Amino acid sequence: MSASTPDHDTSPPPDGGALGLLRSRGFIQDVTDEAGLAARLAAGPVTFYVGFDPTAPSLHAGNLVGMMAMSWLQRLGHRPIALAGGATGRIGDPSGRDTERELLDETTLERHLGGIRQQLGLVLDLSGDGPTGGMLVDNYDWTRDVRLLDFLREVGVHASVNQMIARDSVKRRLDEREQGLTYAEFTYQLLQSFDFAHLAETHGCEVQGGGSDQWGNIVAGIDLIRRRGGTQAFGLVWPLLTTADGAKFGKSAGNAIWLDPELTSPYAYYQYWINAADGDVVRFLKLFTYLPLEEIDDLAAELRRDPSARVAHRVLAREATRIIHGDEGVAAAEGATAVLFGDEPFAGLNDEVLAAAFDEAPSVTLERERLAGEGLGLLDAMTAAGLTAGTGEARRLVQQGAVRLNNRRIDDPQYRLGPEDLAGATTAVLRAGKKRYALVRFA
Repeated sequence: MSASTPDHDTSPPPDGGALGLLRSRGFIQDVTDEAGLAARLAAGPVTFYVGFDPTAPSLHAGNLVGMMAMSWLQRLGHRPIALAGGATGRIGDPSGRDTERELLDETTLERHLGGIRQQLGLVLDLSGDGPTGGMLVDNYDWTRDVRLLDFLREVGVHASVNQMIARDSVKRRLDEREQGLTYAEFTYQLLQSFDFAHLAETHGCEVQGGGSDQWGNIVAGIDLIRRRGGTQAFGLVWPLLTTADGAKFGKSAGNAIWLDPELTSPYAYYQYWINAADGDVVRFLKLFTYLPLEEIDDLAAELRRDPSARVAHRVLAREATRIIHGDEGVAAAEGATAVLFGDEPFAGLNDEVLAAAFDEAPSVTLERERLAGEGLGLLDAMTAAGLTAGTGEARRLVQQGAVRLNNRRIDDPQYRLGPEDLAGATTAVLRAGKKRYALVRFA
């Protein structure tokens, strides 16, 4: 596991066993056979798997729900298999989609798979060591050499077209006359069923987990295992991640919170959680931290007593960021937050942090040479950045004491910016009044 992940928890499961723990933290929406699965989990170690398709260069907070569910099961003594969908990713899952996914080229797929492998290791032990040591597999390894006729004989012969068409993910797309459903997408559930059957036969995998939009695909896999004479298999799904106002997380929704620091910086990641709506905080603490429920209950009570103190928000941001970005990421994010939202002048900040902090502010990029010699006039910088309509307005604001450069008040209309006035490597932050910001970048 990563340095930021707590050691394996050898304490016995709570009342209700593994399913009870998952349910108490919000990870369970449906189970195919709850009594049967609860008994099987209580009887001894169980091998389970969850799949992640490489449709983006990074996993995101929506995927993290499944990753954390896997982590908790591993902590309770069960063995995870994380599946990177090198094969299914080449087709595209229609579940939860209104349009066909864009097919990716081989180079892009391999790059995406590399990111997924690294990120799964942040919360899972995938070393293969010991009874709970997990595995990372790629379904392309056992699918790429299967001939079509063999696939139809081994998988297709057991699949009911009536049942496939009746599944919500397929039925909804078939009802859309303009979009429809490609044959490749229609067969996706057969490929995922084949994965479950293969893992059951080669690694003794008995459980598949996934988001609630995967219910039909998981049930199809259980049916295939049964029809091929295999052992009993189970499925469980967790709710798709949404905010208190019902907005869905994820790359399709356009509001993904990426796990890759190049796509969502540690600062931006931290800020997302600290700015979560009050109605989301307790649920997010259960899903995205390892804090005991008793501690979360105390934070919930504190939130009810004094919402403005935002104690629970800060704990959520700190613990969630630590899991993905480690202690170093937390320190950087909290340090930047203290500077940006304090009274001291900005200095020595990362350009990416500044971009994330002021992502909605207008900006301009000017030649670096303009900082040399006598430097760039403050009034010209304000106008170039769109903070004022002209230098006359800029001068008036400066004279009124309403202008700040990197959070430092400037009251001299003749002030000129030099290299020492950069808050980051290339960026200076201008402010007029209380809330109007602009970034000036020098390249």
